[in-house]
Amino acid sequence: MTRHQKRLAVPNSWPVARKEQTYTVKADAGPHGEAGVPLLIILRDVLGYADSRKEARYALRQGSVLVNGAPASDVERPVGMFDILGFEEREEFYRVFPDEGGRLSLTPIDADAAGSKLGKVTGKRHVDGGRVQLTLHDGRTLVTDHEDVGGNDSVVIDNETGEIVAHFPYEEEALVTAVQGQHAGEIGTVERIEVTPGSAPNDVIVSQDGDGFETIAEYVVVIDENFVEDDGEPEDAVAEADPEVTEE
Repeated sequence: MTRHQKRLAVPNSWPVARKEQTYTVKADAGPHGEAGVPLLIILRDVLGYADSRKEARYALRQGSVLVNGAPASDVERPVGMFDILGFEEREEFYRVFPDEGGRLSLTPIDADAAGSKLGKVTGKRHVDGGRVQLTLHDGRTLVTDHEDVGGNDSVVIDNETGEIVAHFPYEEEALVTAVQGQHAGEIGTVERIEVTPGSAPNDVIVSQDGDGFETIAEYVVVIDENFVEDDGEPEDAVAEADPEVTEE
C-alpha cells in the first residue's frame, strides 16, 4: 500500500496547499477516521519544525513530542479536532481547532490546559455493572459512572487518568462552535434546538450578538469559555508554514 496521498484528494480539513505539489503523506489507521491529519504534516507543513520525514522521525525518537499527553512515535499518526500537541523542550502546547472553512489549525494554549482534552459524545450505551459507555468524536470509548452525560454533550478528559473532569451539556444557551459546514469555525450560543421527525438530522439555531446561523446538530460541538478570547472570537491560530518542502 502506498504511503502517499494526492493533495487534491485530501479532506478539506487538512491544512495543506493542494496545488503546490502532487503528493503528501498518507495518514495511518487511527483516531479521527479520514479527517485525521498525519503528524508529519503538522511538524513539517504547519509548524516548520522539520523539513523532511527523516527530520520528523528524529524529533519523535527524542520522546518530546506529545499527543494528548503521550509521546508520539509515528509520523503518520492521525491528529484531529481537539487533540492536544505538546513540545516539552520548547514549552509549547497547542489545541487542534477548526478555523473558518473547517480547516484544522493550531491554537496555542498553556501547560495547564494541555493536561486535558475535549471530546464530543457521539454515542452512549449501558454496560454491565450499571455503568455507561461513551463513544467520542475521535472514536475513543470511555466507560464511566456519569449517567447524566448524553449524546451531543461534551466532556473534558484528563490525559493522565482518563477520567471526566468537566461536562458541558448540549442544550439551549450552551456555547458551541461549528466544526463542519459553511459556518465552520464560528462560535455562538445555542438559541434553539429543533427536533426533526424521522431520520432527518436535527437543526440548531446559533446566535452571535444579534446575528447568528442555522446548521445541523452534527456540525456543532459544545465548548467552554477557555476556547475563546475576551472579545468572543476564537483564539489566534498558527498559520501554515511554507508548503514548498520535500516529501522525504
